[in-house]
Amino acid sequence: MRKLKALLIAVVLPFITFAHTGEVVKSFDTPEKHPTGLAFDGEKLWLADRMSDLLYAIDPESGEVLHYVSSPGYWPMGLTWDGKALWNADVKGGIPLAENYDGKVYRIDPEDGTVLRTISAPGDSPRGLTWDGEYLWCVDDRMDKVIQFDPDDGTTIRSFDSPAGHPQGLTYDGTYLWVSDRITDEIYMINPEDGSVIIITEAPGPYARGLATNGEKLWAVDSEDDKLYELVRDDGEKFAKFNKREATVNYTYQATNYGPGKVETMDVHLAIPEERKNQKIIDEIEYSPKYTDIVTDKWGQKTAHYRFKNMKAGETRTVHMKTRADLWDVRHYVWPHRVGSLDDIPGEITNRYLENNEKYQIDHPSIQNAVKKSVGNETNPYWMARNIFNYIIDNMYYEMVGGWNTAPAVLERGNGSCSEYSFVYIAMCRAAGIPARYVGSLVVRGDDASMDDVFHRWVEIYLPNFGWIPVDPSGGDQKTPRGQARYIGFTANRFLITTQSGGGSETMGWTYNSNESWTTEPKTYVVTENFADWEPVE
Repeated sequence: MRKLKALLIAVVLPFITFAHTGEVVKSFDTPEKHPTGLAFDGEKLWLADRMSDLLYAIDPESGEVLHYVSSPGYWPMGLTWDGKALWNADVKGGIPLAENYDGKVYRIDPEDGTVLRTISAPGDSPRGLTWDGEYLWCVDDRMDKVIQFDPDDGTTIRSFDSPAGHPQGLTYDGTYLWVSDRITDEIYMINPEDGSVIIITEAPGPYARGLATNGEKLWAVDSEDDKLYELVRDDGEKFAKFNKREATVNYTYQATNYGPGKVETMDVHLAIPEERKNQKIIDEIEYSPKYTDIVTDKWGQKTAHYRFKNMKAGETRTVHMKTRADLWDVRHYVWPHRVGSLDDIPGEITNRYLENNEKYQIDHPSIQNAVKKSVGNETNPYWMARNIFNYIIDNMYYEMVGGWNTAPAVLERGNGSCSEYSFVYIAMCRAAGIPARYVGSLVVRGDDASMDDVFHRWVEIYLPNFGWIPVDPSGGDQKTPRGQARYIGFTANRFLITTQSGGGSETMGWTYNSNESWTTEPKTYVVTENFADWEPVE
């Protein structure tokens, strides 16, 4: 038998005033260098190691190894606790160098390691393992599945796609499942009913293997840095900011009169970016030439207004807006069971952002029928919004076909641009009683120094107790649960948001970033262009 040894605390973070889900509280060295599965038995953590073939009982406060038993097989992976005994998944079924990777799951006496039961795993490569009070669950990294199965004979009860392509750790907190992925280096909180990813957080190390929880704390073990981490599961924080980008953005609007007549008047509005969770405007925005005046529309959107007169054939008018900003990735942590009811939404929000108009047509039969099919009897605003999101990505595909059609027309056609996806999502949310609006932005295209002439628009919905949450239905039209969830509650630092609107603005119309109108003599041809140049701040 190996000599027991204590684990030393490697890192203890200082007191965190605003901790968020996934943030590291403290970490320990693991007892060996090949840790895999992790479990919590109500008092102790249990850690599997595939090289030593041992299961270690560890004090979660000090990191001291209290006890160990032999693993039941030769390749121990996931661990879980059913209230009385340990369960351990093994990918080689206890046969060294077996050609047939027939996965097994063992029930083990934690005192002496006696194998109490052996069943076949529901897949050949079970990794993480957890117990929900009645059934076992595992993740299988060959099948890329999350599987609930019977502890008596291994019969699959239900399964769904794993969040990403390489699941490893798995645990259950009494309400939600948590899954780690070794390639994305992320941890996901998922709905055990259908596998929907609700919360995404970064893993604490480069190869997050096992996960465990007691319903309040979350633990993860990493097999590359050989650390056992205590993480924040839920500290009540509703969002976190990280990955700051410093940038200067030059927005150019240009109009040319190709004649032969004269442009009598031209009004140009540049949407003025303001401070938001994801962005801080540094110094004053620079305009060249000076604007005529600043105008505010009914949605509170401010614009720099330019008024030009008597543009002769061949003349060009060019305006510039230079913004220096700090931009962040912002991730919201929305816990569905804490979202209030539709009746909890403030009246001033519903009065403004449930408005109907010619672009949304929320009373149109196509919109009403789609809402009935997608929402059904669901009353939680979060799941109502998720069901609508799922319906749109199941029934539409992305294509820029030119122009912006009405929401019913886009839904019936089945394809659209980011703007048209946004119109459909807003219309369906409003028809369901969820306040919705859109934001428009300038975008970094690849390199830090880049030009953008495509831009991007997405939606924000109002969830009671959480406020305005970003949802990007066109960006979220992805195959994987993780790919879809990345566009719910997340704003990347590659966006400078210029525009916030419910639509039909008296200054911006249905556009974003900029808008224009003009009067001309007959048969006069006017061409406009607008683009943004991004410059990193050294």
